[in-house]
Amino acid sequence: MKMMIAAALSITALAATTATVAQTAPAAAPASIKAGTYTVETYHTLVRFGVNHFGINEFFGTFPGAKGSLTIDPKNLAATKLDVAVPVATVSTTNATLDNELVGADWLDAAKFPEMRFVSTRVTRTGATTATVAGNLTLHGVTRPVTLDATFDAAATNPMNKAYTLGFKGSGVIKRTEFGVSKYAPMVSDETTIAISAAFEYKG
Repeated sequence: MKMMIAAALSITALAATTATVAQTAPAAAPASIKAGTYTVETYHTLVRFGVNHFGINEFFGTFPGAKGSLTIDPKNLAATKLDVAVPVATVSTTNATLDNELVGADWLDAAKFPEMRFVSTRVTRTGATTATVAGNLTLHGVTRPVTLDATFDAAATNPMNKAYTLGFKGSGVIKRTEFGVSKYAPMVSDETTIAISAAFEYKG
């Protein structure tokens, strides 16, 4: 009898949890998102870079600490404005020796160029939840045009802080030598992949 009661309680708890998750499941309809201005939710936004290491394997790291703004209207996507900056001194590869090297003068030179910044110039819808985002990337003191492929993930109210939040993924490729970061190129690949997971909180 006790086992039956315990099983019944477990099933009830599972059903309650499932119902709660269902009620808070993010909406994935881009047309339904709130138009307005958003700011980067820094703690859940991450920029990842990857290079080919001596032709042997992919090596990657991350840049946390992004800040910036997004102005978006789903009815007029072409008018979207994105301005995001990331401190380069936050670079993390899980290897402290390499991290210190990357922020030095031979690589990113964080003391002289403390941040990289992307400012959009054009947004073009390419699908129901996708778009290309053209803009100017400033890195290592050099500004060049870059195009990112963006995908809308979801819009939902964050259950922790109750902020209405948008989620996006972004990806692209740059040539690091074009920004003056040429150490070990091409043995460490010139082409550098960029992958972004971004969260934006509604401000009004």
